[in-house]
Parts: sequence; structure tokens; C-alpha cells
Amino acid sequence: MALNLFVSPKYKWTVPPSTIVFDNASSSKLPLDSSSSSSSASSVYRSVSLRRSGSVAVRSSLETAGPTVTVGKVTEVNKDTFWPIVNAAGDKTVVLDMFTQWCGPCKVIAPKYQELAEKNLDVVFLKLDCNQDNKPLAKELGIKVVPTFKILKDSKIVKEITGAKYDDLVAAIETVRSS
Repeated sequence: MALNLFVSPKYKWTVPPSTIVFDNASSSKLPLDSSSSSSSASSVYRSVSLRRSGSVAVRSSLETAGPTVTVGKVTEVNKDTFWPIVNAAGDKTVVLDMFTQWCGPCKVIAPKYQELAEKNLDVVFLKLDCNQDNKPLAKELGIKVVPTFKILKDSKIVKEITGAKYDDLVAAIETVRSS
């Protein structure tokens, strides 16, 4: 069942992050912050699809100022966008690839990581360049070697894989997804 809503920009309409569904069939790019306002538009069009599970998918015809993810792709994050994306993912599994530009093993596993993102559309795949700008976040997350993969669920780190160990990463993602 689909329901179309027209919302005036002067009213704030917010859907809790835990109700957002990443829906590849209808739109691969979804806003993570469903509140939006526009001074130039007289109304904002939102399409809401109700699912049997009672969850809601939200898509906006306008780009939002907040962070967005693209289902089936790896989204690059920084110290400012990482936590908002993780928090908005709710109970979805989030995988973070922490890398550097000069790291050989990081370059080797990057295409395989992209393939994982294309295959696992129910998981949010992120990457963080551990450069000088993102050093505070890398330190907060306890990075010691690159590449390091952090797997999060409900905004908490539940697994960590250090090194370019593809099979270990796949197994860890499956374990967290099934829990």
C-alpha cells in the first residue's frame, strides 16, 4: 500500500531513524534525515510506502542537507558525517572501512569491499580516510592499523577486523546480520 503526502515546508515532519527502510527497488539514494525545509518550494513531496512489517520507507524529491547513503555503493564519510549516518541507520548493520591513501592492502581490498556493498543491500557500507582531517574520529574509534573494518549495530561497535582479510570480513558481517 502506498500513501503520498504533501507537506508544507513550514511544518517539520520527522520519521524516527529506526523506521527508515533502505529500498533499492524504488530509489537507490535515500535521505537519512527525513526532516526538510525549503524556502523556494511551496511544498515538499514525500512518498511513503507501508510495508507488511509496519516499517516505513521515506523518499524525498528534494535533496536534503543532511548526509545520504547510496544503497549498493560505499559511502565516504568524515568526522562530521559518520555518527549522523550511523545513528540514522538504526538497527541496520553498518560496516566501516578505515583506510589511508598510501596503504597497499587498503587498495587491494577496496574493489572487493565495493562488491560486498553491491551484494548486501540491507547493510550500510562506509569508508573513512584516516587522514589528518579525520584523525579525531580515527582516534575515537581506536584505529591502530589500516585497513581496519568496524561493524556496528544499533550505533555500537560489535566486531572489528584488522588487515585485508576478506573472508574474515564476510564472516563477521554475516554473524552480525543474523544476530
